Amino acid sequence: MNQNLEGIDSMKAELDRRRPLPPALVQALAKIFAAEEVEYIYESNAIEGNTLTLAETELVLNRGLAVGGKPLKDHLEATNHRAAFQRLKELAAVGAAFSESVLLELHGLILHGIDDANAGRYRTLPVRIVGARHIPPNAARVPELMSNLCAWLGGEGMRLHAVHGAADLHWQMAHIHPFTDGNGRTARLAMNLHLLRLGYPVTIIRAERDQRRDYYHALAEADASDKPEPFRAFIESRVVESLDRFLGVLRE
Repeated sequence: MNQNLEGIDSMKAELDRRRPLPPALVQALAKIFAAEEVEYIYESNAIEGNTLTLAETELVLNRGLAVGGKPLKDHLEATNHRAAFQRLKELAAVGAAFSESVLLELHGLILHGIDDANAGRYRTLPVRIVGARHIPPNAARVPELMSNLCAWLGGEGMRLHAVHGAADLHWQMAHIHPFTDGNGRTARLAMNLHLLRLGYPVTIIRAERDQRRDYYHALAEADASDKPEPFRAFIESRVVESLDRFLGVLRE
């Protein structure tokens, strides 16, 4: 087993030993989780080009304020992402498995009021990924490919280390590119649903220049080699950060 996975397993074991968390600690963590939700939404949207800053995202989500000079679409992306993220937490809390119906529900929330004609529906037209050499498969193949992906996750995927299963799910969704828009945001939600239901904290991929570059580079490497290792390694590093951050709060 590689060093990243060994570290992840050690931190996850410590987290499991601390469960169930005392009610007072759960209450204290509520504010931290609320801030983390805003942070997750900001980072995931910013990766896709949303222009709201972290502070502006907080104003939109927690105070219901509109930010002057910013497009309505950017506001909707923030509020939609919150609805999808909260639904994600509800699904994880009851141990809901990843499925096509769950995926389409989350995607429908992401594009609600932005592109209702395609919200919660697989694409029917060809798409290209800006800046990428990979050409997604023909739209006619998308339903079968997504059905196979869900079946894989419920079988072979569950026998993988949880972090590798989550990484492979994200990579394959990005590879298939099943939607006209919202693919990245939905893939990151799907990855986190898999991790959350297996007892991991929320994992955030950040929009800062170096991390976004590494993120897209790892996806491109996996596509070019048709091997999951480059993207698995990237996601391992992100899960290490999320576990370290979460345990840091518990240790205080």
